[in-house]
Amino acid sequence: MYALREAWAALRRAPLLTALSAAMVALALFVVGLFGVATWNLQQALSRIEDRVEVVAYVRDDARQDEVTLAETELLRMPEVRDVRYISKEEALISARQDLPEFEDLFMELEVNPLPASLEIELEEGFRTPDAVARVAELAAVYPFIEDVRYGQEWVDRLFLLQRIGAITTGVLGTAFAVVAALIIGTAIRIALFARREEIYVMRLVGATRGFIRRPFLLEGAFTGVVGGLLAAALTYASFLAVSRLIFPLEWIPLSWMVAGIGAGVVFGLIASALAVRRHLREI
Repeated sequence: MYALREAWAALRRAPLLTALSAAMVALALFVVGLFGVATWNLQQALSRIEDRVEVVAYVRDDARQDEVTLAETELLRMPEVRDVRYISKEEALISARQDLPEFEDLFMELEVNPLPASLEIELEEGFRTPDAVARVAELAAVYPFIEDVRYGQEWVDRLFLLQRIGAITTGVLGTAFAVVAALIIGTAIRIALFARREEIYVMRLVGATRGFIRRPFLLEGAFTGVVGGLLAAALTYASFLAVSRLIFPLEWIPLSWMVAGIGAGVVFGLIASALAVRRHLREI
């Protein structure tokens, strides 16, 4: 209770400094929040694209049905493979007509179906990485009745490159702004410590422990982090609504990300306060 009273009193004694610290923390976390929203929507878009990643093995016209059936059975035994669908030449032509209606006249004039039969190999979730896709494609190409195997190698590589870039960018920017927020809170706490240096000196003389002196400042830093985190969440949500309504629709980040952001503000406040108090107490 003493620590809570002292922390509240310190905040009331310097409301401008507290507001400035909270605002700077909010600004730092707000930038991280914006990148979090962008990263989440990028991940969702890439996830929808990733669901369409599959291997297509084109079957020769002279392939026997028992060979194709055996290949389907063997491919399904692979841990990377979820399903294998045989697409006949007729089904391939029907699908092409549906997907390319602008070439309907060309399809109608065809006397011979030029499209090959194929095996469409759907991959399990978690095995749609470039290495896993390439491994399945190589094994499918081993069968002698398979004429060609396609999976869009460059497209798959770029897909996962974008995912890595998004994750790395968010991590680097988040770390950078977290350091800025911690420095701001630490500076504010050091100013408060300097203003109360005589009181702290007297407390040390009468036997107050470091933990007893430190607790109010830790609570002050944590409170500043909470306020900054809540402000950042509000600013991020307001920006999300503005972009969704005025430019293009977005998906809001999961609740766990918001809680983690506010929790990060608290952690920054505690760490910055602890470091500032520790350094100051050494000087007394």
